[in-house]
Amino acid sequence: MRIVSICPSNTEIIDYLGLTPNLVGVDDYSDYPKEVESLPRLGPDLSINMDKVESLKPDLVFSSLSVPGMEKNIEELEKRNIPHITLNPQSFSDIAEDLLTVGKACGIEEHAMIRQQEFLQTVKRLKMISSWVQNPPSLYWEWWPKPVFTPGKINWLTELSEMIGARNLFDDVDLASVQTDWEDVLKRDPDYICLAWVGVQQKRVNPEIVKKRPGWNEMKAIQNDRIFVLEEALYCRPSPLLLKGAVKLAGVLHPELYKEVQ
Repeated sequence: MRIVSICPSNTEIIDYLGLTPNLVGVDDYSDYPKEVESLPRLGPDLSINMDKVESLKPDLVFSSLSVPGMEKNIEELEKRNIPHITLNPQSFSDIAEDLLTVGKACGIEEHAMIRQQEFLQTVKRLKMISSWVQNPPSLYWEWWPKPVFTPGKINWLTELSEMIGARNLFDDVDLASVQTDWEDVLKRDPDYICLAWVGVQQKRVNPEIVKKRPGWNEMKAIQNDRIFVLEEALYCRPSPLLLKGAVKLAGVLHPELYKEVQ
């Protein structure tokens, strides 16, 4: 079966199910697993080269509405009658369902059910451990610095924060993505600052820049040197890689509780 993925989260879901050998093309931003680096690149996820997609003669293309602006690619897939499935995961339960959706479409439903259960068991275990945390610290997640974008209540990072014994600083805003400003973040005074800039490599994010923002040196997160520069791939994409990110951050926040979680 010839599969094409046109966004990173889809590529990671496909890999989790062991279908990477079936991939014949991916978008420019897909970077996990390493095996996809040698595949034909089809352009940025919002400007996919549909002529190139068509030339690969895929049996199935996976698109995703979790990427704002993906609609025009989907319209073009429909226009050209290219077989496709559109995912739209916003939560861990959505990701679990998508594992089955992809598995069924690719003829490996039984295997997908096993992988889905493994995924859900890890989620359950993390949530169970988090119930022992008495005073969950607040996490300010920064997706973009200026203008400031941060996840709101309707986002996987709110769920991830809770399952590792913390809480999203903006979990009171009933949106998936919140545009705010530095002053608002300062007023909320988070316990930790988590920098995961979308599309920016971890090594290119300088934590020193947040200390230069007006008044931010008064924040307890900065006074206590609690600034994390995190891998975008482990926190900004709705895929099974979020569990890897959750375990990694949980081990830093509450090492005594999460040290045995794999």
